[in-house]
Amino acid sequence: MSEGDAVGMVDEPVTPERLASDLRNLGVRGETVIVHSSVSSLGWVPGGPQGVVEALQNAVTEAGTIVVPTHTSHLCTPSVWENPPIPDDWLPEVRESMPAFRPAVTPSRGVGAIPECLRTHPNAVRSTHPQYSFAAWGANADEVVTDHELDYGLGENSPLSAVYDRDGLVLMLGTDYETNTSLHLAETRADHEREETVEEGPMLVDGEREWMEFMDIERTTDDFPDAGAAFENDVGVETGRVGAADATVVDQRSLVDYATEWFSRNR
Repeated sequence: MSEGDAVGMVDEPVTPERLASDLRNLGVRGETVIVHSSVSSLGWVPGGPQGVVEALQNAVTEAGTIVVPTHTSHLCTPSVWENPPIPDDWLPEVRESMPAFRPAVTPSRGVGAIPECLRTHPNAVRSTHPQYSFAAWGANADEVVTDHELDYGLGENSPLSAVYDRDGLVLMLGTDYETNTSLHLAETRADHEREETVEEGPMLVDGEREWMEFMDIERTTDDFPDAGAAFENDVGVETGRVGAADATVVDQRSLVDYATEWFSRNR
């Protein structure tokens, strides 16, 4: 969506002050909140992603904590790349030259402009997983992102489980359950047949780049919308408008517990 399209969505600028007010009216204030977002869905915001981040900070306040996914899914074995694949004769050179993941430097990929903007905030901190990192800002930011284990990076001992332990919220701004990472925590906990996988990513170890191996499960988001719809029908969520976007606030612990059982029954 172009900026012109964003202007055409609204009758007036969607100011950061208006966004913060909309967020507070939706019940977002002073908690630990993991945010999934689409900046284009909000209408035209002065300052773009920076304006949205400042609105989130205004609503959540320094007493709360904002958490965003800052994933780098491209930092994996290049032979498995599909979007796009690269020629086979490139693979050795690409693998040898790929930079190591560096939390303060490596940009996120595929998660949108708002997480990338918050990641670069001077008071934000980021976890160290080479593919599934999260960034956080606020009162409990360090505690949320510290000790992000390599194995099962979207499961236990991840920022997702840290949000769960703090009775946090999930805020979806113009997004749906397909990108709701908390459902990955649920699928990790669920009792269903799944393949174990060995993944790897480039990291700095004692100052040297090294490809590190870690365990995970075969993951899918194909049934996330169905799990989310069932949760909304059986449990319920808070919905409203933030700017021009449809927004949903979910109790993360309730969602994860429900989806854990749902995946166990339906996968």
